[in-house]
Amino acid sequence: MGLFDLFIRSDINAGVKKCQDDPTGVLVDVREPDEYAHRRIPGSVNLPLSVIDTAPSVYPDRDAHLYLYCYSGARSGQAAAALRKLGYTHASDIGGIKGYTGATERGLKTN
Repeated sequence: MGLFDLFIRSDINAGVKKCQDDPTGVLVDVREPDEYAHRRIPGSVNLPLSVIDTAPSVYPDRDAHLYLYCYSGARSGQAAAALRKLGYTHASDIGGIKGYTGATERGLKTN
């Protein structure tokens, strides 16, 4: 990562599309559960940054293609770095939902 990479923001719309086109892709919202319940991208799962160290129990495959987003892109960047330290080879920060132009959903999601 070079110095100028710090100023390049991910395009969440392109990232969501890439995830949707990836048959093994998992769209992961790393915000807290109350934020996730308020507004989320359909098809996403919630794994908050505050518990990102539990990822191996949720996604044991360290080669899983995880596409991470948050509100602005800051926490998703931190989550991607943390997952890489845990050995995940395909953890991608796709940015923040505040820039997302597609459909969203609200309410509590139960599995």
